[in-house]
Amino acid sequence: MTDSAVLAHPAPRWGARAGLDRRAGLFALGGLAVFGVLVPVAVVVLSWLSPETEIWRHLAATQLPRLLRNTAVLVVGVGMSVTLLGVSLAWCVVMYRFPGRAAFEWLLMLPLAVPAYVMAFVLLGVFDFGGPLQSALRSAFGTAWGSVDVRGDISVVLVFSLVLYPYVYMLARSAFLSQSSETLEVARALGCSHRQTFFRVALPMARPAIVAGVSLALMETLADFGAVAIFNFDTFTTAIYKSWFGFFNLQAAAQLASLLLLIVALTLVAERRSRGGRQFVQGQRLQHRQRLDLGTKRAWAVSAYCAVVLALAFLLPVLQLLLWAWGEGAAQLSERFFGLVEHSLTLAGLGALLTTAVALVLAFCRRLARRGRGVFALAQLGYALPGSVLAVGIMLSFTFLDRQLLIPLQGWLGLEPKPLLVGSIATLLAAYWIRFLAVAGGPLESALERIRPSLPEAATSLGARPAERLWRIYLPMLRPGLLTAMVLVFVDVMKEMPATLLLRPFGWDTLAVRIFEMTAEGQWQLAALPSVTLVLVGLVPVVVAIRRSAR
Repeated sequence: MTDSAVLAHPAPRWGARAGLDRRAGLFALGGLAVFGVLVPVAVVVLSWLSPETEIWRHLAATQLPRLLRNTAVLVVGVGMSVTLLGVSLAWCVVMYRFPGRAAFEWLLMLPLAVPAYVMAFVLLGVFDFGGPLQSALRSAFGTAWGSVDVRGDISVVLVFSLVLYPYVYMLARSAFLSQSSETLEVARALGCSHRQTFFRVALPMARPAIVAGVSLALMETLADFGAVAIFNFDTFTTAIYKSWFGFFNLQAAAQLASLLLLIVALTLVAERRSRGGRQFVQGQRLQHRQRLDLGTKRAWAVSAYCAVVLALAFLLPVLQLLLWAWGEGAAQLSERFFGLVEHSLTLAGLGALLTTAVALVLAFCRRLARRGRGVFALAQLGYALPGSVLAVGIMLSFTFLDRQLLIPLQGWLGLEPKPLLVGSIATLLAAYWIRFLAVAGGPLESALERIRPSLPEAATSLGARPAERLWRIYLPMLRPGLLTAMVLVFVDVMKEMPATLLLRPFGWDTLAVRIFEMTAEGQWQLAALPSVTLVLVGLVPVVVAIRRSAR
């Protein structure tokens, strides 16, 4: 008997009726959550009903070609580089024995804790014309040295590649570990070399996981605002920001956001189509049990390769941040800094609680629904929405509600009419739960699937009411999933920049906003302390991912 059947369990008529009412109420909440995710998307798309002709003529003549060109450079460059780095590193740590392999296996995930905008200003602070490296070169060898402009396409692609390759690395490593050693041995017994075995057997089998990792990296790249703003590398996110705060034209920002949304949708469709109709089954247990010897020179060469990637992506940026923070940090430990920390923690805590609660409702809806479960899965589309797109959709929606509903209602009640939603904490929380619902949904649904239906059924037969089943059975057994979901959302909200920058109430600056303000003025040292704080907080989900991968 399933939970849905339990709700229709033979009982007094009023009890069965109450159970059906509760289930209908739960589904109504789930439907409302799905509606809340789809509304900003619909608002952004419907913005084309009143096109901003003059603004678009200006954009087409001045910015649009550059935006499309830069977007293409990012998609191609980052896609190729994260694939090369992630797959090669994953293959090395799974297939070969080399010095430090066991440590590199989890150390290579650490760059996930470094936000792209932090990596961007560290790179500029060290390698730009006025940085210590080029200054030292000019001092030692004259002005002919140390005059390299690092604000180019390659630098932007390098920044995203170093912080986003772990997405591909983690998924590819898991896929390679799930492949049977016997399968690869059979390929070699049939005459394939190691290289042929990789390209003809292992790589095709791991392709779905690799494509999924590359898609995640590309969506993060397209959604980024901080790193591209630091490099003055115009993309759709910077154009949305300029249209909003430069032209004060929210409608034009919405239409630019719709183009960015189209690119994200095409990326997702390409990922789906790349799989075709094939299905790849991955075992629950790790099946790869044999590693190959490389010989001394090759083994040390692989160790050096892993060490260089780790140093560039994590060790050197963190070391530079600590040096800056050590020099300027004491002066920054003021009341304002602690206020930024307080705002960040408050928003992250409220966002985590709200997002986890909504994700829990949706998880129960999907478990209890007899049909139409895919409708509730639509709520997870919010993770594919860039923060800037979401901010535009929420701002337009809340402006409509304020003007058409809340302000007239205040007038009717005799109160002073004023906007209640726009410019409030509610706009930020709406952006957070829509954006990170998928992050919380994964651990919760996984934990819920582990609860056998027989347990709540036994409780029902013993007379437990729904509230008792939720409090005494579901919540205790869901506790690990709930904590994981809250931690993941908490850290993501702490690091989130575009939506926070566009929607924050007056005076509600956060650590991420402070980093943007300081880097916009080239004050790298002053951005170090909040950056170190975010990196340390960002290590928490990385540790969670490492612990999961070790199981």
